Amino acid sequence: QVYLVESGGGLVQPGGSLRLSCLAYGFRLDYHAIGWFRQAPGKEREGVSCISSEGVTTYADSVKGRFTISRDNAKNTVYLQMNSLKPEDTAVYSCAADRPPGAGCFGDFGSWGQGTQVTVSS
Repeated sequence: QVYLVESGGGLVQPGGSLRLSCLAYGFRLDYHAIGWFRQAPGKEREGVSCISSEGVTTYADSVKGRFTISRDNAKNTVYLQMNSLKPEDTAVYSCAADRPPGAGCFGDFGSWGQGTQVTVSS
């Protein structure tokens, strides 16, 4: 009944941009921290970025300066704007809400959906 759906992935050339969306169904994101994660084949899942319920943002060093996370609570959506994409950004990107609410960006997360594939290639 409650889940997140990611969209916006695709195939892009190095240096290109994509905007991912994370839409929540069945619950409000207002009081949740929302994190973006990615996993490439053969690699561990890694945290990419997170935005707290108060709008404080964090980024992995590998994406800082290139990615921007934002939220639109009225649309119950969190976005990840990805610029200057590199081949090493290729992965399945998933979003997750902190669980329980209030755990924050450094707490536990629950993920929903299949994620969205981002492929950066020439």
